[in-house]
Amino acid sequence: MNEPDTKGVDYLSSALSNQLNTQTESLLRPPSFDEFVGQSKTVERLKIMAGAAKKRGEALNHILLSGPPGLGKTSLSFILGAEMGRNVRITSGPVVEKAGDLAGMLTNLEEGDILFIDEIHRIPKTVEEYLYSAMEDYCIDIMIDQGPNARSVRLNIPRFTLVGATTRNGLLTAPLRSRFTLQTRLDYYGPEDLLKIVTRTCHLLNVPVERDGGLEIARRARGTPRIANNLVNFVRDYAEEKGNGTITKASAQAALELLEIDALGLDEMDKRILRVMATTYKGRPVGLATLAVAVGEESHTLEEVHEPFLIQSGLVQRTAQGRIITPDGLAAIGLEAATS
Repeated sequence: MNEPDTKGVDYLSSALSNQLNTQTESLLRPPSFDEFVGQSKTVERLKIMAGAAKKRGEALNHILLSGPPGLGKTSLSFILGAEMGRNVRITSGPVVEKAGDLAGMLTNLEEGDILFIDEIHRIPKTVEEYLYSAMEDYCIDIMIDQGPNARSVRLNIPRFTLVGATTRNGLLTAPLRSRFTLQTRLDYYGPEDLLKIVTRTCHLLNVPVERDGGLEIARRARGTPRIANNLVNFVRDYAEEKGNGTITKASAQAALELLEIDALGLDEMDKRILRVMATTYKGRPVGLATLAVAVGEESHTLEEVHEPFLIQSGLVQRTAQGRIITPDGLAAIGLEAATS
């Protein structure tokens, strides 16, 4: 396995996410709604849709799952497939570059199959228009040849379910969004729910864990199950190498400090962002592009990886003038509110 390139990319979102191989990810995915932790409102909505569709003997209606990465959107699509007894085909928005790519996927589906498109907001607009007829009329019109010889060919496709996942709901066009029967959002997890996930992961990986050790991982996992599972792997390695193999509070704290992840779940880049906002800009509003240059990171990474958690934690506020650090943000880096 190639060594991941972590230059300029947050360790939690890149290096750690590459640590789990495909087999381990499959092992850790909950196989049913009963084993899926958290997101109770979304799970209840999906249970109702799946149960009703099974009674009618029909395919599920189309579903849009939104929210930050790592919260279980892909896992829920697999659970839906298991509940309905159907195949789940997975792709992502950037992969579907032209209409022919979409047609190839749709024509290979079977009746009732689920097509899961991750980052659906990144599908090119020219391809997105072909989805409209596919979702509503279960057919797709493809242009053959060019110029005077151009002609349209209609392809009928089986009734299928499109499950779209997006981290940027606002970037979806209104025509596409309106074609999803259910639109539901996944939110960050609390420590107790994450503790259940950490405990389950340790059980599946045959790793002894004490409750305090699991809770320490849960508190520093940024409210995200994927990060929690990745941290379990590193803490397990640390416990085996430096301890007796059991994840305790002490071994979890030591391992996470080695990763420079503090008690709030902040990593070194998070704290660098807060320090620049507090000291360089004296707590005044600062634009995203300016902040990215100041901390030496891509603005896309700041917006997608760091900013959601900092805002959710109340450490940063987004205003019309720019981003500002809050009193809690100042306290997180050991400064007084008077510094602003």
